Amino acid sequence: MGLMSKILGGNQSRTVEDYAELNLEDVSDGSAEATMQVHIAEVSGQADAIDIKDAVYDGDIVIADITRLRTEDSTVEHIVDELRQVAQEVNGDIVRKGEDQMIITPTGIHISREKLGQKA
Repeated sequence: MGLMSKILGGNQSRTVEDYAELNLEDVSDGSAEATMQVHIAEVSGQADAIDIKDAVYDGDIVIADITRLRTEDSTVEHIVDELRQVAQEVNGDIVRKGEDQMIITPTGIHISREKLGQKA
């Protein structure tokens, strides 16, 4: 399984052990300050949406796992609508990848709807 499949794909449950901590000193000199972060979130209820909204308002990207939400429950659509509104308010973007993940971005970041290596 490739790195992107681990991050964005597959129907398997994920744990903290699925993510590898990389030593950034091996990659860069550490002198550059990050202006944005990418957060991974698990959404199991309405309260989890608050943390996602705060991160997007702060200018960060969020990849949210929504597999814990029951799809027949109206909570899913309510949370999706809230996050869609946040993306619109900050002039960001939001996509739902399958039934289990969402990506929400802040101001100035557009999510391509085309997979790399594939022409429309």
